[in-house]
Amino acid sequence: MDLTVVIAARNAASTLPAQLDALARQRADLDWEVVVADNGSTDGTRDLVRDRPDVRLIDAGDFPGAGHARNLGALAAEGRWLVFCDADDVVADDWVTRIAAALSAAPLVAGRLDWDLLNDDDARRSRALPQVTGLQATAPLSWLGHASASNLAVHADLFHALGGFDVGARFLQDTDLCWRAQLSGVALRFAPEAVVHMRLRTGLRGAWRQGRNTGMGQRWLTTRYGHLSAPDPDPTSSRPAPGGPHGATRVLRRAALVAARAARIRTRGDLAALCWDTGFGLGFACGGLPDPAPFSRPELHARSV
Repeated sequence: MDLTVVIAARNAASTLPAQLDALARQRADLDWEVVVADNGSTDGTRDLVRDRPDVRLIDAGDFPGAGHARNLGALAAEGRWLVFCDADDVVADDWVTRIAAALSAAPLVAGRLDWDLLNDDDARRSRALPQVTGLQATAPLSWLGHASASNLAVHADLFHALGGFDVGARFLQDTDLCWRAQLSGVALRFAPEAVVHMRLRTGLRGAWRQGRNTGMGQRWLTTRYGHLSAPDPDPTSSRPAPGGPHGATRVLRRAALVAARAARIRTRGDLAALCWDTGFGLGFACGGLPDPAPFSRPELHARSV
């Protein structure tokens, strides 16, 4: 089989049907399948998947987290290429064809995210909207691009050689996977023609929680990768290039940003942005995830990619 679409789902009965409908509209000229890895849903998610004869359901409820669910979906996949999207988004009508074309030329690919179709103006104003014109970038490895697992594709043998998503990172496992791949010598390609329409969490509480989760993930990444420095373009220089602000410096910068944003509140979108920034700052400052071991570059135990 050419390709497997893997969707991690947990209590997604209200949004998953739109994603599965969008996948059913695809007219890709290749052999492909859809796998939904259910991460312990207590609503009607499992039943609605069972009602779709063209979708396979995988039980991934033994351990919490989207990374674990995606890993089990990947293990059950029959395709030589793995393509990840989320249960609360909607892929464009030609997405499978476009992402498959990109995978035929590169082993690791990120598509473009569209934030307009599924979100109102207040939601879009509440946070940064990345991966529109290129890959995302963040500290501490700001010289390496990364991408959301909402629109990420990889050759299956590379994914398994990397060990899949690290379940120790409850949040931003996709950033970690992209960085591990690139630090192991595999480039990440941006494919703007492969589009996924993203759905933001709505309301002030939703913005705060998403900001907090992102902050916790960023702290985990900083702990794991903060000791690495950017490659120096001058081979005669011994000066390491900084990878971005770390630790206390980053917390202080976030506090200043929150204070400045609070002074500029004019709309509900501005208030949601303040909630996101406050959540991020608290998540980064307080952590809440077990600290990972510092990263060291591995050898890939698979074919050369």
